[in-house]
Amino acid sequence: MNILVLNCGSSSVKFQLIETGGAAAASHGERKLAIGLVDRLGPDAMLKVQVGSASAGPVEKIAASDHEAAVGLILDRLDLTTSGAGARRVDAVGHRVVHGADLFTAATALDELTLAKIESLNDLAPLHNPAAVSGIHAARKILGAAMPMAAVFDTAFHATIPPTAATYAIDGDLAKKHRIRRYGFHGMAHCYSMRRYSQLTRRAERDVNIVTLHLGNGSSACAIRAGQSVDTSMGFTPLEGLVMGTRSGDLDPALIEYLARKENVTALEVDHWLNHRSGLLGLSGISNDMRELLARYEREPRARLAVDVYCYRAHKYLGAYLAVLGGAQAVIFSGGIGENAAVVRQKICTDMEWCGLRLDERRNAAAAGVEGLISSADARMEAYVIPSDEETVIARETAGLFQ
Repeated sequence: MNILVLNCGSSSVKFQLIETGGAAAASHGERKLAIGLVDRLGPDAMLKVQVGSASAGPVEKIAASDHEAAVGLILDRLDLTTSGAGARRVDAVGHRVVHGADLFTAATALDELTLAKIESLNDLAPLHNPAAVSGIHAARKILGAAMPMAAVFDTAFHATIPPTAATYAIDGDLAKKHRIRRYGFHGMAHCYSMRRYSQLTRRAERDVNIVTLHLGNGSSACAIRAGQSVDTSMGFTPLEGLVMGTRSGDLDPALIEYLARKENVTALEVDHWLNHRSGLLGLSGISNDMRELLARYEREPRARLAVDVYCYRAHKYLGAYLAVLGGAQAVIFSGGIGENAAVVRQKICTDMEWCGLRLDERRNAAAAGVEGLISSADARMEAYVIPSDEETVIARETAGLFQ
């Protein structure tokens, strides 16, 4: 089955065409037939496409005023068909949707009723869900309602979190009225790490007990017991938890009213600061790019503080989740920082010998954007780098609905 995966942002459309199953598929069960991005929707949009194993083509300047135009362009450029036996046929479409709230706890086939329910959740993820809905409408208009389509939700993997971990200690009636609870995000990334670790170690998913650290401009931790999420660092929104590129992560909620009063601004403005002017950027005053901060680590105190706070928060969550799980088989690093920054991984895992975790310096340094074991041979708890592949999760979930 050939699955077209669409990940629509407010001004972009990421896409992949993935073959699932069959003799032609790769060892993981999938083969990437095409990968690309339509960025900066508008009269001066940019298109990047890589087909098969060929090198990525040059960046093209195109006109794509909205998601419908972008999806049409993608189908045309990849020369996709909806019938016949060609390798570039599309059999189904999988859409990434960030928030499924308590309405969607698994991938779901799309129809008018499902789409209306997804639209009803726009207030819970105003920066993400409307873009996904726009992409769904565009794909349905171009490909027709008969084309099988699925919504795959970033929150779904965390639907197994028990009430003790998901519930905020606020007025219960208010929480119920406004659907306030800890939903968690990056679910597809954490799910992929768990499934790939299961494959690498030949453990059944029900036997997997790990902590996953998805570290990038957005960062989150997840405690996984018996292959299921039982706690995660992001909450009602992606602001909670770890320090991120521009997000603060955990803080005293009273700071919002305090800053609004002191700076004579609205709570909405403070919320904007916490999401876009905080984290690594706010701490360093330099950049939200970990590579730049590491390059300045030795000579600039604010860059050093930003890196150290980022690593300390992740180190603290790792310890907390080991307590939640009563120990774990491994810690898994993914995301742009987790996959590439050996120094960050080392700082997070420092002084963890008490639980049997010790990184191998050579292995850790060699794992730059590649999959591999990075713990010492004598470590009682393993550490892996597993590059994230959310699109593969979407393709698998979509194929599972329609095969």
